[in-house]
Amino acid sequence: MTESNGLHVLLVEDEANIAKNIAEYMEHKGHIFDFATRGDQGLDLALECFYDLVILDLNLPVMDGLKVCRALREKADRHIPILMLTARDSIDDKVSGFQVGADDYLTKPFSLQELEVRCLALSRRHRLQTSDQLRLGPLVIDRKRKSASRDGVALAVSSMGFKILTILAEAYPQVVSRSELTQKLWGDEPTESDALRSHVYQLRAVIDKPFATPLVKTIFGAGFTLAIDED
Repeated sequence: MTESNGLHVLLVEDEANIAKNIAEYMEHKGHIFDFATRGDQGLDLALECFYDLVILDLNLPVMDGLKVCRALREKADRHIPILMLTARDSIDDKVSGFQVGADDYLTKPFSLQELEVRCLALSRRHRLQTSDQLRLGPLVIDRKRKSASRDGVALAVSSMGFKILTILAEAYPQVVSRSELTQKLWGDEPTESDALRSHVYQLRAVIDKPFATPLVKTIFGAGFTLAIDED
């Protein structure tokens, strides 16, 4: 799958109106959908076909979402990213979903825009974790070689700059807060208060200044993200 082709998604949802709204919005955005209304049907499709992502309702006839998720993790020959949909919002329900192998969790009612953002982020994280190379618009990150390029131009990023760039790419299009970025880079080890600012500045000097538009974007009061033009 490439960035421009959209996602190939299996939606397992027994409520026709919800399935219709999701499909109309997501297909308009360029994503391709297959459908199942029962848990057992969804499991069969997920095991037979290749999907970038499965959107799985928790309350399903014949076989509920938790059982489907557990069976997929046991039987599938690869890790299929699973976004669980449910009307249940208790911590116990969410923990149950994650325990059987769900990758993300969205509670009804939800924004269709948020659903797409989560699907894109989940798919990108999966590809980043399982592929040596990740492409985001003009940006190419090679995890094996620990190198990056923009518009075909090699970027002389430092080791710390590569880590920051990889974290932002993994989270894209979501924003990574300063505290989350600091935790991922240094864990619980104390660091100088201006260390992150310095490393981001150095990364920008390499990835932004030589080009017409910046890729590393600061969202004031929130953190950092990548500004990728995917048109």
